[in-house]
Amino acid sequence: MVIDSHFPPSRAGSLPLVGENLALDFANTESGRGFASHQNHLRDGTNVIDWLDHARALSPDETHWLRAEASARAGLATDLLASAVALRSAIHDVGAAIARGAAPPRTSLARLSAQYAHCLSQASLMLVANGCCWRWNVRDAPVEAALAPIALAAVELFTQGDFTRIKECGGHACGWLFYDTSKNNSRRWCEMEVCGNRAKQKRLVARRRGA
Repeated sequence: MVIDSHFPPSRAGSLPLVGENLALDFANTESGRGFASHQNHLRDGTNVIDWLDHARALSPDETHWLRAEASARAGLATDLLASAVALRSAIHDVGAAIARGAAPPRTSLARLSAQYAHCLSQASLMLVANGCCWRWNVRDAPVEAALAPIALAAVELFTQGDFTRIKECGGHACGWLFYDTSKNNSRRWCEMEVCGNRAKQKRLVARRRGA
């Protein structure tokens, strides 16, 4: 994939993780959908791995192996990017609809369900100290192992989470999603220091013009 040199570099490995949920943080690797300020931080397979490392979705050893293999196998990097972008789109569409009080698109639910099921098809149920859990071997199923923690987090959120706490940032042209863990469920912004302050500045300018 050729990236326009004038386009800002990807910040996949340094984006703020403010969604309070792994799946929502993953959806936030894209912002400003539908606006001129649109930003997409997943432009190649390396960007996906950078984010997985940043979010600690995989172990350091798994991330190291995946990065080396993606560098050596172009097909793996391409498949990882395509699956990651599709998963991100499904999570965002479902989460944004819930945040707006609308019914999630059936097509997005179907895509999320299909990717979740595909990831599980490559997993093994393993016995751990307190019960059983799903485990993936990144060497046997690299794409599924990489994206499974995100898919599982999304399905758990959308099946067990409190929908009144799934919110979309109120900032103009932002669109980031978050799970509101505040005591009184009053959070409005992805980051008060960013979108919250911008909104304050706009209100201040409007008041000054009115005066």
